[in-house]
Amino acid sequence: MTQFAPSLDTIARLAETALAEIPAELRQYTRDLVLKVEDFPDDAVVEEMELESPFDLLGLYQGVAMPLQSVSYAHPEPHRVFLYRRPILDYWCETGEALDDVVRHVLIHEIGHHFGFSDEDMERIEGE
Repeated sequence: MTQFAPSLDTIARLAETALAEIPAELRQYTRDLVLKVEDFPDDAVVEEMELESPFDLLGLYQGVAMPLQSVSYAHPEPHRVFLYRRPILDYWCETGEALDDVVRHVLIHEIGHHFGFSDEDMERIEGE
């Protein structure tokens, strides 16, 4: 039996399901987020973040975190959360975790950046 790697659409469906499961009081603040699934971060992101490999990044939040926005803040571009399929699949294979759990974790982590949480804040919250 031949088995294929989950597609971009499959990862997107898992992310949409995870987004729908976020508590409503938090989900209401994600209405303006655009969710995108791509195979890898683009070259500009790899260079800007000084990644050794495009496999080093599972997801990315692009936008201005909510705590930094003001009433006069103009939204030149939508806030976006990128999930990177190939690095996610590599992580999934390496850890043996359920794919939907991996996608949920990455999505929630990136949404945390939307709320202005640092990586350290999120690690602390997850550890509690």
